[in-house]
Amino acid sequence: MTALLELDGISKTYPGVRALDGVSLALNAGEVLGLIGENGAGKSTLMKVLGGVVPPSGGEIRLNGRSYDRLTVTEAQAAGIAFVHQELNLFDNLDVAGNILFGREPLKGGPLRLVDRKAAAEQVAPLLRRLGADFTPWTSVAELSIAQRQLVEIAKALATEARIIILDEPTSSLTLSETARLLTVLGELRASGTALIYISHRLGEIIDCADRVVCLRDGKLAGALAREDISHANMIRLMIGRDLRALYTPPARPPGEGGLAISGLITSAFPQQEVDLRIRPGEIVGLAGLVGSGRTSLARALFGIDPPMGGSITLDGAVLRVRAPRDAVAAGLYLVPEDRKKDGLVLDMPIAENITLADLPHYASAGLVDRGAERRAAEGQGKSLRIKAPGVEVIAGTLSGGNQQKVVLGKWLSMAPRIILFDEPTRGIDVGAKGEIYTLMRALADKGVGILMISSDMEEVIGVSDRIVVMHEGRISGTLQRDAFSEKAVLRLAIGQDGEAAET
Repeated sequence: MTALLELDGISKTYPGVRALDGVSLALNAGEVLGLIGENGAGKSTLMKVLGGVVPPSGGEIRLNGRSYDRLTVTEAQAAGIAFVHQELNLFDNLDVAGNILFGREPLKGGPLRLVDRKAAAEQVAPLLRRLGADFTPWTSVAELSIAQRQLVEIAKALATEARIIILDEPTSSLTLSETARLLTVLGELRASGTALIYISHRLGEIIDCADRVVCLRDGKLAGALAREDISHANMIRLMIGRDLRALYTPPARPPGEGGLAISGLITSAFPQQEVDLRIRPGEIVGLAGLVGSGRTSLARALFGIDPPMGGSITLDGAVLRVRAPRDAVAAGLYLVPEDRKKDGLVLDMPIAENITLADLPHYASAGLVDRGAERRAAEGQGKSLRIKAPGVEVIAGTLSGGNQQKVVLGKWLSMAPRIILFDEPTRGIDVGAKGEIYTLMRALADKGVGILMISSDMEEVIGVSDRIVVMHEGRISGTLQRDAFSEKAVLRLAIGQDGEAAET
């Protein structure tokens, strides 16, 4: 195979931090290279160097036989490098075609240079069909779910006919069927000679698609695996330098009485359906289902973002009326949202201010915030949750995904949680940080907190939950006790097939 890309001794140093330390790798035409590593290992920095976003401090880049000390963004794009970003970079005020062809729109009207929307749609429609998308080129991006937006990002890369495509957590919001379709498309691209760098914390996908795996740890090359050596155990060992214990930890004691009881709850997303559900103190309930099945709508209703249209909610036997998030917070019912950057954090504020924001009156006197008390509370959470940052004054937006998620958790744990709703709690988080989140969830449950975990990761749902509830088209289609867990059982309920549903 012909080497399209070679990185030789790439280093990148920021003040006080060596993000990359002499990294060398090669990428061949028609090859899928799996790039793994924990958050903060240097993967994003390496890709920014390759994309021309940041200059390396040392080393050499050889692309299509030509050597560069550094690439510019223009040079990278001209050489056929395209990115599928985990953090979605779309314009809500444009339609799907406008986003996919941004800067390359077909024009009409001569000197008027008007966008030819019909021609744009004709270019984009085949890409959407190829990905199995359920929306049109004319659909406004503002109307799309996170999973649908992820497909738009992938279509943007396909539209450039790139020679090298870098995919950063491309399936973090996709359903199993959408993920399978994407992997099929990647196989077609590989067969046509396109080179792919596939970054994912979902190691099963790496096993399915990668020809070779390279691992970064602390900015250095930790090792590589040939196709025949790629396995969960080998990849985890490279990433964290040790074996990882099994996901499931049994509860310390049986679930308690009381907890959250939902009866006949009606959400605005599915006004024709009623939901009955119970979350007992001390248990982790996994909420599974396909994207669009109503899981996030249920969480938003319980937290008061979209107040329920009917039904009743009780917490430890007392009626809970949730008209706004402040009602849920006051009752000790907290939400860790799916999109932590958009809904869970104020990215340009420090860690300390994010952690105390939901309970600010507690740190204020005569309308003035006691910064010392705020800092001490944040430092306590930072130590307890092992947030990796030089101090609590660090801006939240500069942290890795796993550490940002810990800041969101620290905000709620600094108060008095009774029920915590986790919506995709480990989306875009590395395997080591995932283990820490799972351990924290079990510790909370063992202290009597009831946990509802919404997840599209089948391994996570089966590996962490004490009980699994499955939704289909806005209703609970069934419940599985631990001894009945299997991917097949969950999927049957997720697509609406009857199962032996236990009491919910």
